[in-house]
Amino acid sequence: MSRSLGVDYGTKRVGLAISDSLGITARPLSVVPRSAAVDEVLNLVKEHDIGTIVVGLPTGLSGDEGMSASEARKLADELGAATGAEVILADERYTSRMAEDALLESGMKRRKRRENVDKVAAAIILQDYLDRTK
Repeated sequence: MSRSLGVDYGTKRVGLAISDSLGITARPLSVVPRSAAVDEVLNLVKEHDIGTIVVGLPTGLSGDEGMSASEARKLADELGAATGAEVILADERYTSRMAEDALLESGMKRRKRRENVDKVAAAIILQDYLDRTK
C-alpha cells in the first residue's frame, strides 16, 4: 500500500508530514523552503512510494479563498504535474493554531515552535484526511 504525504503551504516555508504504510497515522517529517518544495516532494514520492499528496487549502472562517488559497492551489498543481501522484486539497482552517497549541503544551520554547509548527500542521492536515477516508 502506498503512503500519503501531507503538505502545509506557506509563502516562505512548506511543512511536510508522511503517513505510515497502512495509512493509519501521520507524523511530522520536515519543513522546506517554498522554493525547494516541489523537488523535495518529488524525492519523497520516489523514496517512500507516495500515492496521494494532501495539500492544505487555507480558507477564511466563512470559507472564502484569498491569495494564500490561490497559491496553495498553484503548489498543488505543480506537485501533481511533477510527481504524477493524486493531489487532494483539504480544508486547513485552524491547523496552524492547533499545531502551535500542541507545541506550546509540550513545553517547547518559542524558537523551536517556529521551526516545527509547519510540519506539525502538515501532520494534522494529513491525519484529518486519513481519519475521513478510513
